Amino acid sequence: MNDFLVGLQFLTRITFRKNLDWSEQACGGSVKFFPVIGTVLGIFYLVIGYILFYLLPNLNIHVPGNLLAFILLASNIALTGALHCDGFCDTMDGILSGRTRDRILEIMKDSRVGAHGATSLILLLIGKFAMFSCLTYPYVLAALFFMPIVSRACMSIAVVKFSYARPEGMGKAFHQYSGNKDMAIALIYTLILIVILGCISLNLGILALASAIATMIVMYLFDCHVKGLIGGLTGDVYGATTELGEFVLLFFFVVFGLFLS
Repeated sequence: MNDFLVGLQFLTRITFRKNLDWSEQACGGSVKFFPVIGTVLGIFYLVIGYILFYLLPNLNIHVPGNLLAFILLASNIALTGALHCDGFCDTMDGILSGRTRDRILEIMKDSRVGAHGATSLILLLIGKFAMFSCLTYPYVLAALFFMPIVSRACMSIAVVKFSYARPEGMGKAFHQYSGNKDMAIALIYTLILIVILGCISLNLGILALASAIATMIVMYLFDCHVKGLIGGLTGDVYGATTELGEFVLLFFFVVFGLFLS
């Protein structure tokens, strides 16, 4: 339970206990719980989506589509405290700079946001907003639920399968004290949730499975690209993988959903 709560309180704004064991081993042990943490977030998003897309319309209260998308986007940022947005900005500033490995790592460590990071974040948020605007009931509920789960499964893969690019750093403990078993648990848990959805609705289950597989492939290739630039990943790249993974999952839900609707 300590490992799960460490991960939950590190990756989100949700706090249950303050007297946790924040050891490096606990950080590594939390990796297998990343999709479970995503489930906690997914439940929040699911409730918000249910209210906006089902409950309010049944009460004859119709919220404009752009306002729906804004509420979902704001909720997405608020529940994580923009932690992954920060990592995404730092990563984009570095890898888009066209500099050498050492200089890229220096740029990523700089707390200031550059043009590449700011522009990339704006495009990412616009992209999420657009995907939220495109999704319709009931596809939007499945997308909202699985968006944080699949993206954090991608982060589990990134943490375990790729070496750490720095000799030290906030994210190194997650890599150093986790292994293939933790990644397998994270992926099996994600698959179980998708199977359960498939038992409830075959179409939604197929959509979730196809979107999850496609997202994991895209994010694995992204992480391979970053590793090729800096020789491994960092805590910022973990955040970027999660943030970008959410958008990619939403994108595939929209695209694949066109064939099922």
